[in-house]
Amino acid sequence: MSTTPAPLVQRIGVPGLSEAIAARGVPLTVAVKANGFVFVSGLPPIDPATGQMVNHTLEAQLRRCIANLTLALEAAGATLADTVMVTLYVTNVGFFGHLNRIYRECFGALPPARTCISIGSWPFEADIEIEAIAVAAPTPR
Repeated sequence: MSTTPAPLVQRIGVPGLSEAIAARGVPLTVAVKANGFVFVSGLPPIDPATGQMVNHTLEAQLRRCIANLTLALEAAGATLADTVMVTLYVTNVGFFGHLNRIYRECFGALPPARTCISIGSWPFEADIEIEAIAVAAPTPR
């Protein structure tokens, strides 16, 4: 019996989320799995069920971003606990205290490495975006 080896790089689609991002004309793959790592593209607080941006409060936006990150990681065979690096992009570093509180709730006592970057311009009606790198079981070859 012959088996076809898995590709070295897998582009991972996330039902609802991939379509919502593509509908906004953004050419990206939500997650890419390569050599046991999962690279998750910057994800805005877009609701995959409606395709609409969640732009109420910063807390709602960050929780939606982390929910989207969770969906992307799960689609690639990983979880938030497997995350090793997170980058947050925010429109205002004055949000830092609020971000830390919510981040602690979501990632627990031993969070991954993190960078928070303030941006000056944004193509969406949101205040935050999150990207991450995680580890996952290697794809069988």
